[in-house]
Amino acid sequence: MKVFLCGGGDGAQTIEANKRLNEVIDHSKPCLYIPLAMEQALYEDCYMWITEELKDVEIPGIEMVRSTDELSTKEFNAYSAIFIGGGNTFKLLNDLKTCGAFEKLKRYLNNGGVVFGGSAGAIIFGKDLDACRLDDVNTVNLRDTNGFDILNGISLLCHYTNGTVDKTEQSKQFLLEVSKHGKIIALPEEVTLFVNDGSIEVIGTKSYFLFEDGVMIEKNNETAFA
Repeated sequence: MKVFLCGGGDGAQTIEANKRLNEVIDHSKPCLYIPLAMEQALYEDCYMWITEELKDVEIPGIEMVRSTDELSTKEFNAYSAIFIGGGNTFKLLNDLKTCGAFEKLKRYLNNGGVVFGGSAGAIIFGKDLDACRLDDVNTVNLRDTNGFDILNGISLLCHYTNGTVDKTEQSKQFLLEVSKHGKIIALPEEVTLFVNDGSIEVIGTKSYFLFEDGVMIEKNNETAFA
């Protein structure tokens, strides 16, 4: 299992994470891009974005799915990596579960697959979606909000500290309360966690934040994860 959990950045914010991705993939296979967290009207813009974002990653091409029906037909092992983009986290998780891709992704990862998740695409790999309820609206009425839980009981939030001072304070108070019921890692856009089987590498120069039992702890890339 190799999963990149990106705090939601792009461009200069993710250069080092993309370099690390380039080091661990099979360069003979294309990348599969899943933009389902976004509305379909934005998919062409999404494809232009991902093409620019991965321009320095050595792959023969990028294939983008445009529907859950199309995603359900894909053989994940045919790809060097699966890139899951941002948008509405509840919509994304609902789409993955309703078309069977959630369980397929589990099997893919358990067999050594590589996934890069950004923002919503990262949050779904936490324990559940509780930490993002302040930012995302559950427009699809998703009831089973459990994620992949690859961090053993830790949930995720992205874009933390990248908004206004007021927004960061609002998010902090929300996370302090939610963390009374479970651990949360809040990632700024400049930080990516690379889960490489049993180890976790912190990529980025900014601090990330652990919320646990109503307390926030600031951590940097030189300290042990969580």
